[in-house]
Amino acid sequence: METPLIKVGVMAGEEIFFTIEGNYHLEHSPYNFTGECSARKSEMGIILQCGSEKWEDTEGFKLIPSNPETGKFILHDVTIGINFHWERKEDQVFKGSLFFLLESGNLHAINALSVEDYLMSVISSEMSATSSMALLKAHAVISRSWLLAQIQKNQSLQTEHQTYHTTFRTDDELIRWYDREDHTCFDVCADDHCQRYQGITRATTPVVERAVRETSGEILAFNGLICDARFSKCCGGVTEVFENVWEPVNHPYLQKMVDNYLNPEGFSLDLHHEDSARQWILGNPEAFCNSSDKNVLGQVLNDYDQETNDFYRWKVVYSQQELTELVKNRTGIDFGMVINLVPVERGVSGRLMKLKIIGTNKTMTIGKELEIRKTLSKTHLYSSAFIVEKQAVEDGCNFILYGAGWGHGVGLCQIGAAVMGDKGYGYDEILYHYFRGAKLERRY
Repeated sequence: METPLIKVGVMAGEEIFFTIEGNYHLEHSPYNFTGECSARKSEMGIILQCGSEKWEDTEGFKLIPSNPETGKFILHDVTIGINFHWERKEDQVFKGSLFFLLESGNLHAINALSVEDYLMSVISSEMSATSSMALLKAHAVISRSWLLAQIQKNQSLQTEHQTYHTTFRTDDELIRWYDREDHTCFDVCADDHCQRYQGITRATTPVVERAVRETSGEILAFNGLICDARFSKCCGGVTEVFENVWEPVNHPYLQKMVDNYLNPEGFSLDLHHEDSARQWILGNPEAFCNSSDKNVLGQVLNDYDQETNDFYRWKVVYSQQELTELVKNRTGIDFGMVINLVPVERGVSGRLMKLKIIGTNKTMTIGKELEIRKTLSKTHLYSSAFIVEKQAVEDGCNFILYGAGWGHGVGLCQIGAAVMGDKGYGYDEILYHYFRGAKLERRY
């Protein structure tokens, strides 16, 4: 099997500005491009302009580097950290081909390149390139596995002409999960919704290149199928199962797992029960990801990720008025004054799968975990593993959220894996710790 090529959706907009370094040419055309260019929507389709030259096409454009080794392009004002607390714009540099396509009225800039070149960037974008070799190799394997599994899933859905639903709504319940149903003209997006990919902006290092090269073609498999290998920043001490976060499909290798080789003493691990979840979240159980070692955290967290340092256990406080306005703005639903947040159903890690919002005008249950996190924060709440306490104040009450972990908690815990790598565990030991029953296989 040859190394697969993939298409990554980097950005979308009415007009996209970019700069070509080296020479690029239009596919099946002699036209060469270099320097400052732009692509914008038109009544007929897309207008491409470089210098004084201008082209228009109804379907799109494919720009190919004349020399794949030296050709590169810069996309300007790419938004990173979409809807997260550190969202910002930056110029990003890429290698490979550049496509411009229209889909559902949106103009997309798409980077086409090999899986291994893509992974060079992902490993440096998802974490610091100074991470341990064991962590870098483990992340190369899971990133490669996740990507190839998603491509296979897309092909299966298209072949079987399946309609993929992620939202189920009634008058008093909204259950929604966020996966990749919105990506049809490319394989994956470039932001945290898929895997963080920032081209060659995040300079790779010899150790990153070695990690990708030495694991080239290596994936995790279960019963011969490529694993849908998920990961999050910090599991909070226990990982969650796949079906509690996304579609109701059980993956035996994505199960509840304590992020420690011994169960912490003094805690019940039946975390779907409210009393156990409260004890766990308010406690400080030992776990690989329960670390404040700045050297280790600096290996796995980029500069903007280090703007967050309370990921293992955290607290958020809202006044009743703040919470009422937040919920209305985030959902578009007028609950009236929010008077209570009631846990309805928890997953195996203590993460809320369903939360009831009680207001003076309306009561509604929402889920799954990311819908809850989006509703209770201007960006994303760190996780849905939280308990709620109400504190009486003069003009009503405050809602205090005590929480655990950062992210959905399924699969590999990046902070925990970083600590394991620092302790001397090999990349295979890290992978087998988080993906029980999976096997390493080389596919190309």
